[in-house]
Amino acid sequence: MCNFCNGSVNFLIDRDPGARFRFGALQSPEGLACLREHNLPVGYFDSIVLIKDGETYTSSDAVLQIFREMPGLWPWLYGLRIFPLGFRNAVYNWIANHRYGWFGKSDACKIPTPDIKSRFL
Repeated sequence: MCNFCNGSVNFLIDRDPGARFRFGALQSPEGLACLREHNLPVGYFDSIVLIKDGETYTSSDAVLQIFREMPGLWPWLYGLRIFPLGFRNAVYNWIANHRYGWFGKSDACKIPTPDIKSRFL
């Protein structure tokens, strides 16, 4: 399990008291069903996927949409959309390709408490 991904989910949970975001592993049966439902290839595991109001966002677009929905000053980061998509996704992919080296891996993710378990697919 990716420590960066796990940490990102925990970061969002801590900053989303209204429980607007739900989470799931793309490899899970529920995640695969979402991929199919939104016409993404099954096996599309190289990116974050955000589904919002029937729209599907991946890679840097997904991250920026998440920032846009967060409380506080985080929505300011949505302004990074001024950079071309190819550049933003290149930065996203560079971070994704180095995340294990920088943040490591775990054998398992932590078990969610009952109050946040409903936020997972």
